[in-house]
Amino acid sequence: MAPLPVVPTRGLSVVHLFCQAVGPVDTAAIDAAVEQARASGLQVVSAAIVGAKADSCFMVLGNDLWDLRRFQSEIQRAGLAVVDSYVSVTEVSEYAAGLPEKMRQDRLFPTLPPEGLPAFCFYPMSKRRGEEHNWYALAYDDRERLMREHGKTGREFRGRVLQLVTGSTGLDDWEWGVTLFGAHLDDLKECVYTMRYDEASTHYGEFGPFYTGMVGSVAEVLAATVGE
Repeated sequence: MAPLPVVPTRGLSVVHLFCQAVGPVDTAAIDAAVEQARASGLQVVSAAIVGAKADSCFMVLGNDLWDLRRFQSEIQRAGLAVVDSYVSVTEVSEYAAGLPEKMRQDRLFPTLPPEGLPAFCFYPMSKRRGEEHNWYALAYDDRERLMREHGKTGREFRGRVLQLVTGSTGLDDWEWGVTLFGAHLDDLKECVYTMRYDEASTHYGEFGPFYTGMVGSVAEVLAATVGE
């Protein structure tokens, strides 16, 4: 008997799987797992990660969390070790009242990866709860104002950077996961640098580890990271 589905009330389940090869890797099995996942309605974004934190990332979006877990098991059986991960859901911010319906749907049901934006970056973040600066002690109107200013800065990078912020409060160690797709690597750098001057980040933002790389086909990613 199939397990009961575990799905968001709205939007999609999301998992980022950061992987390393720990022995022989069955690249054909990984390719088959991705194709099967896509055929069943999942979105799978594959990226080659630069640096020692991981070799590759598979960002998987879908409705039922069981489907994401099955994909994870399949690539693990094929020889990839998941050395880090992040679980979240797509969402529309509570500060986005009045957002046009198309934009709401694009945030809840994005189509990834975006065309022409091959630079990739992921990082988790939370809002600070310090004694001097506590985001959750602010009045809603103040939080909304700060987030509107923050969003205005982000829109300056439209066409150069696509940002997907997914919610993870109660699901993972941080409160949000931020996935960036850029036309150029320094577009990502400039976007994050510029937005950190906004008060919402300067006083209230806390950031986790960054993973950076390049979006590619499964074959391209495996050729770069496994050598086959």
